[in-house]
Parts: sequence; structure tokens; C-alpha cells
Amino acid sequence: MEVISIVLSLLLGVALFLYGMSVMGDGLKRVAGNKLETTLYKLTNTPIKGVLLGAVVTAVIQSSSATSVMVVGFVNSGMMKVAQGIGIIMGANIGTSITGWILCLSYIDGVSGIASLLSTATISAIVAIVGIIFKTFVKKNTYKNVGDIMLGFAILMVGMQTMSAAVSPLKSSPAFVSLLTMFKNPALGILVGIVFTAILQSASASVGILQALSVTGGITFAAAFPITMGIGVGAAAPVLLSGIGSSKNGKRVALVYLINDLFGMIFWSIVVYSINFVIGGFPFMDMAMKPVTIAMLNTVFRVATVVMLFPFIKYIDRLVHRLIKDNLEEADDSADFELLEERFLAYPDLAINQSHEAINGMARKSRKNILRAVDLMDNYSDERYKVIQEKENVIDKYEDKLGTYLMKLTGTTLSPVQTKQVTKFLHTIGDFERLGDHAVNISKVALELYEKKIVFSKQAQYELSVLRSAVLEILEMTETAFTNEDFKLARRVEPLREHINVLCNELKTRHVVRLSKGICTYNQGFAFNDLLTNMERIGAHCSNIAVAMIEIEDSEIASHSYLKNVKELRDDDYMQIFDEYAKKYELKEVSDLEDK
Repeated sequence: MEVISIVLSLLLGVALFLYGMSVMGDGLKRVAGNKLETTLYKLTNTPIKGVLLGAVVTAVIQSSSATSVMVVGFVNSGMMKVAQGIGIIMGANIGTSITGWILCLSYIDGVSGIASLLSTATISAIVAIVGIIFKTFVKKNTYKNVGDIMLGFAILMVGMQTMSAAVSPLKSSPAFVSLLTMFKNPALGILVGIVFTAILQSASASVGILQALSVTGGITFAAAFPITMGIGVGAAAPVLLSGIGSSKNGKRVALVYLINDLFGMIFWSIVVYSINFVIGGFPFMDMAMKPVTIAMLNTVFRVATVVMLFPFIKYIDRLVHRLIKDNLEEADDSADFELLEERFLAYPDLAINQSHEAINGMARKSRKNILRAVDLMDNYSDERYKVIQEKENVIDKYEDKLGTYLMKLTGTTLSPVQTKQVTKFLHTIGDFERLGDHAVNISKVALELYEKKIVFSKQAQYELSVLRSAVLEILEMTETAFTNEDFKLARRVEPLREHINVLCNELKTRHVVRLSKGICTYNQGFAFNDLLTNMERIGAHCSNIAVAMIEIEDSEIASHSYLKNVKELRDDDYMQIFDEYAKKYELKEVSDLEDK
């Protein structure tokens, strides 16, 4: 019964510790607002800054996992490069050791009189009282958040006291002392550290438990050292989990956390145990550890690991890229971005040509993403849905990089023709980015249809298939015209765009009739109209791109005047193309098709 009581008390202490740390960390993040996140990805232009910033942020929010997960998110969204993330994660490994020093406060005990005010119980009580006053009676949110921090700290201290009190009777147990002696085996000690930390998902919690066990006097340096190394590796578990649903760059930066501590564990194990073997044993191996020396060991190990790995950041970057390789399409993205060299800005014609090549890549990806979204309507899967969202991030990245590059180009000396070309490119990348947005919108409609098990009527399916064929043709035509600078093909875009508008209006009218007859439901109607809106807008953006091309071809034509002339004059060539598409994408009744 005594063993059960000790185990339950220990688990209670762990629970209070984890909850207190969570409350304190959340309060600290709320006090800082979004400044931590903003600072994190803005001030990491050099590795040393990344390490220092990662250490400071982690010391503040008391969680290396939280910092690393944040970095995974930034890298995943394209706001930060993998190399920048490596420095921050190294710093986070140092910052998380601060918690061990904070926990040392829980072992302060006064003896009598004024000194008793320094006891853990007194400090925890005062902090908790002030915290609950701030939380309950002060209206200002900042003070309420400070109250959360103080309450979290008090709960954390109580948790540590509970753990220490739970294991304190074990100091006189020969069986327990014998169990702790087993941890002197390096392999077993490392394994215990990895497993415990992976389960608790907190390096700080594992260090806290080790500090609590050290009050028994049974934890020696020989046992604490391998456990500490294992704790670092086990702390990678939550970060690796955060990288599962991210992009490949997100997965790479999550892997960095594991590599950092894994290399540290391997390197220092070889160094320490080799020297220990050669000299016949370090004298401090059998030294009994205390909470303060546990905290010191944890900090020294982490700082030494970062110092050892810091010169190899670029090689770690290469390693994670080799372990998680880009496919051909992702390699194509990198090649497109490399076209936008700063040194080309001094040669506008070359810079414009390079920009055009990069926009060609953006055009291909925008069209492919719409194709993926359209296919998702018939063959839905979560994996395909996720790919569409990931590719949208890539398309956004194209707009950002191309927009920045073209704006720099406008600051150089350009001829009137070059200025017009750059200006039109700036508008065009906006249209290609919007095409990517509509791919996402269509994928969300596909998700809704799948989750709500909505199925359109045969007539509606047929009508959508006709519209879809027309939209896919205008997409392919626009991409080909832009990529090959085929101005004749570009002039065929607007007639097809006009017919797509006609189709959309006709489909809306037909759907209203089906709704009135009860053939279709309102749930189907909302999804159907969303699809029509997105298809219509895709045609409009294709038209914008084609018109921009035509304007570049003929400097005397402005886009608004071209469209106005097209609508008013509708010359024979235009009407011939329009009639061609009207016949090609003519709507029929399903019953007529079945009769044939």
C-alpha cells in the first residue's frame, strides 16, 4: 500500500507541475502578445542571433517544444528558411534548461525566524495570493495575465514539493537505491530519459522529476548524465509530431531538433566514456547529485552541444535536405526562385526575362492546382486536399518573391517599354495568385460535398462537366499564351471568357428551376453556386492576363479600351471565335443525350 501511495503522490506532483508550467507559459505568452512570434522570425538573419533569440524566447515561455513548434510553423508558411530555424532550435535547447534553475527555488528551506520566510511554502503562498488578487479583483487584462503567471508558478512549486515529498521516504529503501544504481548503465540511463520525456512531452518535467529523485541521495553523476542526454532526445517527440502535417521544410526543421540532441548525445557519450575508460574513472562519477547540480549538468550539456554543433549549421541544413528530399516539382520551385538574382537588376532586359521565366513557373503551378481541385470533386481524399493547400502556399511565395523583385526593378533606370512590361507583370502575378486562391475555394467545396455526402443531380453534373471543360481550356490557353508569348492565342481568351459567363448565368437559371421543382436541395444549391462563382472568376483572371499581354504587344492599346472595343464592335474574328466556343460548349438536356 505504501508503494501505491508513493506512486500516486509522485504522479500528483507531476500533474501539478505540468499544469503549473502550462498556465505560467500561457500567461507569459499573453503578456507578450504577438511580439514573441514577430521577433522570432524578424531577428534571425544570422545564426548567432537565432541561437540567442531562441534561448531568450524559450526561457520566457518555458518550453523548447513550444518555441520549436512555432519555428516549424514559420518555416512551413515560408516566412523563415530552414537555416534560420536551426539557430533558433539550438537556442531553444539552451533556454529550456532555465526551468531547472527555477525549480531549485522549490528546495529553499529556512530554518527559523526571518529565514523561514525563504521557505518554498512561504514563497509559493505569497505568489499565489498576489496572483489570485490580480486574477480576481483587477480588471486590466495585463494584470490578469500576470496573475496567471504567478498562479502557474505557485502550482509548479507545489508540484515540485509534492514530488520531492513523495520520494523522500525512499532514501532509506535499499531496493530503491539499487534501482537507481541501474541507471549508471549508459544505455539504460539514456533509454529511460528518452522514454520518460517522450511520454511527458516535456524536458523540463523530466528534469524536475530527476531533481526530485536527487533529494534521496541515490542519484549519482554516473546515473544523471545518461538520463540527461536521453531527456534531450525524448523532448524531440512533440516537435516531430508537429511536423507530420507540415510541408517538407517544416518536417526538416522538426528533424533538426532531434538531430541536435542526438548528435550531442552520441558525441558527448563517446568523449566522456572514452576518457573515463582511459584514465580509469572520473572521481566525480559517484558524486551524489543535488537539484542544483542536476540543473548545472543540464545547462552545461546543452550549451556544450550547441557550441559543438554551431559551426556546422550549414552542414546540418544540407543533411536534413538530403534526408527529406524535394520531388521534381519542388526542385522546380527552387530553380524558379534562383532566377531572381539581385545582380541582374543592373541589366533590366535580363531581369525582365528572368522574371518572365519565374512567372511561367507560377502559371504552371496555378493551373495544376486548379486541375487538382477539379479532380478532387470526383475523387476526394484528405491527402489530395492537403497537397492543394500546400501548393497554395508555394504560389503565395511566388507572388511575394516576384513582387519584391519587380518592385526593386522599378527603382532602376527603365525605358518606357520596360516600365510598362514590369507594371503588367506586377498585375499578372496578382491574377495568377488569385487563380491559386480559387483552387483552394473549389477544394473546400469538394470537402463540403464529401463530408455532407452531397450528390448533384445528373443534369447538374452534366452542366458542371461542360463548364469545367471550358474553364480548363481557358486555363491551358492562358498559360500557353503567356509562356510562349503567343499574342494570337491570347486574343482567343476573351471570347471564351464571355461564353463561360454565359454558361454560368444559364446554369444558375437552370438550377433555380430545379430547386423550385424539388429536384435539387438548398444544400446542393449553395455548393453549386460556389462552384459557379469560382469558375466565373477563374475565367475573369485569365482574361486579365491575356489583356495584359495584348497591351504589351500594342503600346497604343489600354486594357479598358480593348475590352470596351471588344464588347462594342465585336468584329468578325471575335464573333467567329465566340461562336466556335458556343457550339463546342453547348448545353443539352440529359434526356436528349441518353436518347442518342
